[in-house]
Amino acid sequence: MPDTQQRTARNVLGSELKPCSRDPVTGFFRDGCCNTAGEDVGVHTVCAEMTAEFLAFSQAAGNDLSTPRPEFGFPGLSPGDRWCLCAARWLEAHEEGKAPRVVLESTHERTLDFVPLATLKRHAIPG
Repeated sequence: MPDTQQRTARNVLGSELKPCSRDPVTGFFRDGCCNTAGEDVGVHTVCAEMTAEFLAFSQAAGNDLSTPRPEFGFPGLSPGDRWCLCAARWLEAHEEGKAPRVVLESTHERTLDFVPLATLKRHAIPG
């Protein structure tokens, strides 16, 4: 992704998008930020802090985020890790009462196409 797009990316609060996690390194572009573009069909824009409950929910829904997949450079996630989640999956977890907490400053504004800001704020934690 060109640097100009990274500098102009906005979070759900309307300010500059902050990094989500560099350990493990996250994001569709594996740049540590929840940046997105047309090729990101999953819209990996929600910076969330993993919980055991959400990881189990995601695995049951067919997306095992806990198991390392070294062939894809994926370390596997543990509770407490921050990760850029698909906006639709986060909303699905919210509707089931299993949504992880969200870092608003690191959640891309595109998320608002899926989730109202008021809903995200109810799950907000400091960056």
